[in-house]
Amino acid sequence: MVKLSVIVPFFNVQTYAQDTLRSLRANTGRDFEFILVDDCSTDGTGALLERAERELPGAVLVRHAANGGLATARNTGLDAARGEYVTFLDGDDWLAPGHLRQLLAAIEALGVDFVRTDHVRCTGRARTVHRVPHGRRGVPLDPRDAILPADRTTAVDYPYAWAGIYHRRLLDAGLLHFRHGLRTAEDRPWIWRLHREADSFAVAGLLGVFYRRGVASSLTQIGDARQLDFLRAFDQVLEETARDRDAEALLPKAVRTYCAIISHHLGAIERFEPEVARDLRSLSAAALKRMPPSLLNDALNSMDADRARRLRRVKRRVTAR
Repeated sequence: MVKLSVIVPFFNVQTYAQDTLRSLRANTGRDFEFILVDDCSTDGTGALLERAERELPGAVLVRHAANGGLATARNTGLDAARGEYVTFLDGDDWLAPGHLRQLLAAIEALGVDFVRTDHVRCTGRARTVHRVPHGRRGVPLDPRDAILPADRTTAVDYPYAWAGIYHRRLLDAGLLHFRHGLRTAEDRPWIWRLHREADSFAVAGLLGVFYRRGVASSLTQIGDARQLDFLRAFDQVLEETARDRDAEALLPKAVRTYCAIISHHLGAIERFEPEVARDLRSLSAAALKRMPPSLLNDALNSMDADRARRLRRVKRRVTAR
């Protein structure tokens, strides 16, 4: 039986894919499989993956006929996964040697549904450690207890799917798939669902994932319409949380987070194409008006003056759609 399935989507990352694949070679195991998803790359990525399928033990190459985005590519990998456990890596990031064995040992020792880990953020030559925002480590915990308080950064604000490992029972229960077609913020409704619906989790102090920032082809660097998918992602967070048995307690956190993300994008609106910037203002205004008024007011009152002013200004707009 396959012990661990590692799902790695790739799209036009030929400059970085060799580092990613080299790190997978330093993490092979007799009972590991590496599901390499080529999301219809148009550069040399596909050729690198064909070679990896021949040379990397446990590699399985799956090709998309059309580009579907990260969420869809991960779902393709999940549909093909045979492992007792599942983890993710992005096609321009990399792992420390032996990290996957450490990750697997952590979740087996703790006996939980999922484990979250720290990571190293790499911007050019700079390296910074980013830690899971939860104080208790190395012990089984209730995932719901890590959502609140509403006014602090918590585990649901650390959404990175590749910073952890997940038992197959979550996949079988329908908790690991992403919303099809989301081009950005796909991991936000995903992490909220995990923390609302899984039974147990833990935080492990492992530093084996290296997350590459500042990649020119990354959506975090591109100001086109795909960036606006964060609105659909957070609408999903609010809709699903509103149906939760603890909605009254959890919704203030969801609303505050959504407001903070909207304000962040409005504060960097100059990086968007003009038409996209107009849509960002209009769609943000519509999103704010859909939120429960009392929770929205509480969220705005809790923010610093600049962020609150930015949101109140856009809320007054007449929405175009």
